[in-house]
Amino acid sequence: MPSLADESLRISEIFFSLQGETSRVGLPTVFVRLTGCPLRCTYCDTTYAFTGGQTMALQSILQKVAQHSPRFVTVTGGEPLAQKNSLLLMRELCDAGYEVSLETGGMLDVSMVDERVAKVVDLKTPASGEMAKNLLSNLEHLNPQDEIKFVLCGEADYQWARQMMHEHRLSQRCDVLFSPAQGQLAPKDLAEWILRDHLPVRLQVQLHKILWGNEAGH
Repeated sequence: MPSLADESLRISEIFFSLQGETSRVGLPTVFVRLTGCPLRCTYCDTTYAFTGGQTMALQSILQKVAQHSPRFVTVTGGEPLAQKNSLLLMRELCDAGYEVSLETGGMLDVSMVDERVAKVVDLKTPASGEMAKNLLSNLEHLNPQDEIKFVLCGEADYQWARQMMHEHRLSQRCDVLFSPAQGQLAPKDLAEWILRDHLPVRLQVQLHKILWGNEAGH
């Protein structure tokens, strides 16, 4: 059987910052950003992670994470699940005692993700251009610790997301996040719609962009 040192992943960056999204917003977190993504969402803000990066042994990744002595670790991308060894990485991070979350675009199967990992699963809206790629069977593998995320570009996206919440009883599965796409939907407008319709969702603005703009590594 190959040792951990024999397994590797293509890594775009590993950095220590404040979590900018999800229910863990504001918490110091190590981010492990994997290279590559099969989607091309219209609002993507990490296109630099589509290609490039460096191949790193899993043991080296774990060592780099440990240098920051974090409590929280987020595995993100790109699309982490596009690399099969991401499952092994998340398991090893959990075994090391970190509180681990996964940010995934929702088009790849999450059923094999370690149950200790908090999954943040996107549902792609019509304006994303990738709605047809949603793997709705993933909804059956969500636990109360997980979160469903919608990035909304306008009122049509909002109405679509609202309908999906109703059809799939999403708020009864786990927390639901509504996030306005930067430069396309004003957070205030989204807040007013949520209040008007009494939706049981969390309005999410990207803290890291408020603090650091679109700078990579934050």
